[in-house]
Amino acid sequence: MLDRVDDNGSEIRTLMAGIGLRARAASAPLSIATTQAKNAALNAMASQVETAREAILLANAKDMEAGRARSFTAAVLDRLTLDEGRIAAIADSIRAIAGLPDPVGEVMTEWDRPNGLHIERVRTPLGVVGVIYESRPNVTADAGALCLKSGNAVILRGGSDSVHSSRAIHAALVEGLREAGLPDDAIQLVPTTDRAAVGELLTGLSGAVDVIVPRGGKSLVARVEADARVPVFAHLEGLCHIYVDKSAELDMAVEIVANAKMRRTGICGALETLLIDRTALDTHLIPILNRLAERGCEIRGDEAVCAAWPQAKVAEDADWATEYLDAIVSVAVVDGISGAIQHINRWSSRHTEAIVAEDDDAVGRFFAEIDSAILLHNASTQFADGGEFGMGAEIGIATGKMHARGPVGLEQLCSFKYRVRGTGQTRP
Repeated sequence: MLDRVDDNGSEIRTLMAGIGLRARAASAPLSIATTQAKNAALNAMASQVETAREAILLANAKDMEAGRARSFTAAVLDRLTLDEGRIAAIADSIRAIAGLPDPVGEVMTEWDRPNGLHIERVRTPLGVVGVIYESRPNVTADAGALCLKSGNAVILRGGSDSVHSSRAIHAALVEGLREAGLPDDAIQLVPTTDRAAVGELLTGLSGAVDVIVPRGGKSLVARVEADARVPVFAHLEGLCHIYVDKSAELDMAVEIVANAKMRRTGICGALETLLIDRTALDTHLIPILNRLAERGCEIRGDEAVCAAWPQAKVAEDADWATEYLDAIVSVAVVDGISGAIQHINRWSSRHTEAIVAEDDDAVGRFFAEIDSAILLHNASTQFADGGEFGMGAEIGIATGKMHARGPVGLEQLCSFKYRVRGTGQTRP
């Protein structure tokens, strides 16, 4: 049931405990479900999303009306918006996940020991995944589908701003599970918007939850990392950089920067800081900034940028540490690849960075000396996405270094175990 519960601590605690118990119970049959059964459920889920298109659009209209009433920014409203094209994309993404290889049971590596033992490292589901997210109703489907294919039960806790959309999508997913004969509790949506439910989920629900994946703003991720009593796949802010080297092909640089900043300003892979090689100031800066300005982007620049392009606003120190998620970009002139590396390593959130260059030495240094989850050469930062990586979808971009890093897809939602086969060996 998706009825809201009263904002009462003990009632929410009981509610969440029950969700945890049901998720743990569902995880057992899911962990051994056949690929055919999981794919049947996923394809049924995709069809149910398409069938429920009108109901999902009506639900989304309620969220959009509430968002406008709360004066959400254009970027937040864009993340919240569903239309027929985006609903079709959700269904397509679920089908794409169905078409991916099943990671569960995959032999990652194997070897033989001198004593005759044969050892295999094999992928296994994590168990129960808790996903906490904001303003992104599509995450309901992406997370549900990815967890199902990887043999995990999932507890979804969407934000209050997307509550109606998430509930409508979740209802379609559950219908797909039923059609395929898999447990309804494989994908559960927390039915209350009370923040106390988040606190309960972060406790791990008495051992029911194996990992938490937060996807949202800096304050959400900070709370999850501070309060969680189970492992966290942290998705921090996307303070993404592009460095344009003196060797960059000009037309390519203009197109890449414009796309990285303005295709969708509200996603975590959007460009936030542009770095220009000082020796390319006279050739590359003005055409790039003109294109950004033509597309409605506000430019905030350092002293050299403002001198070369007087329309720019003066950047403050805070700008280099800001994920705008809006049509704003900070621009700095740096002393070649060394200056770019120094700036990025100081200010980056370790999410995604790109270099536009034809100089192989510069590209080599960029890849070797910058430690972010995703590095690109001659491509837009907006490719920082699990779907674009061929993963079907993603739950988020993990910026930590333990277990999962970069797009969190099927393989990242698995652990592993060792299978050791012998012929009667005993240890002396």
